[in-house]
Amino acid sequence: MTDPVSDNAPGTMSQPLEWRDGDMPYSTAFGDHFYCQTDGRLECSHVFLDGNGLPARWSRQAKFTIGELGFGTALNFCETWRQWKSERTEGATLHFMSFELYPMHADEIDRALSHWPEIDEERKALVALWPAVPQGIVSLQLDQQTQLSVVCGPAFDGVAAADPIFDAWFLDGFAPSRNSEMWSPELMQSVYQKTVPGGTFATYAAAGFVRRNLQAAGFIVERRQGFAGKREMLCGVKPAL
Repeated sequence: MTDPVSDNAPGTMSQPLEWRDGDMPYSTAFGDHFYCQTDGRLECSHVFLDGNGLPARWSRQAKFTIGELGFGTALNFCETWRQWKSERTEGATLHFMSFELYPMHADEIDRALSHWPEIDEERKALVALWPAVPQGIVSLQLDQQTQLSVVCGPAFDGVAAADPIFDAWFLDGFAPSRNSEMWSPELMQSVYQKTVPGGTFATYAAAGFVRRNLQAAGFIVERRQGFAGKREMLCGVKPAL
């Protein structure tokens, strides 16, 4: 089942969406679903959180910064925020900075995330603060210990200009075969340069050229079991000084 296409408002980069099987968004620009059709929330936990050694690492740092390539529906952020709230220590802070070429609108985020009652609280809080026209850098203080920044525009430009140095990366662009620019050698090198020594990445992607680009950038790359029957995913670390 496919619902009519939804267009972003004038003034932002437009990515028409289709809604399949109820509330699953499908990108017509990249010809791909925004998340795993089995269960995107559980995939987030398996790939991005577990793949980066989270939430265990949070207890060892007073400040933690996560970078994400592809904000999409905000699913990864909301699930991360949910787990962060249950595991964080007093006074610790999380800055989650995501890079997104086609930011969704609040009603689209709301519809996409309504599938998961586990993140209802996070979804409602995010949607209530989300700007009518997301552009530039959307910066939201979600609570005293959680900051979200969404950099709207091409990922390479955003990462290259970013001030933070990142402790962990969620590499979650559309499939490499459909969105190769998100996995380019130049972008992977920029991600590496913006990562602290000992910092990590995780991605559902396991394509050979993605692995080689990450290795060429300087990461030590490891193959792990993928989610929901997918054979492999990739994790890695920037060597400590």
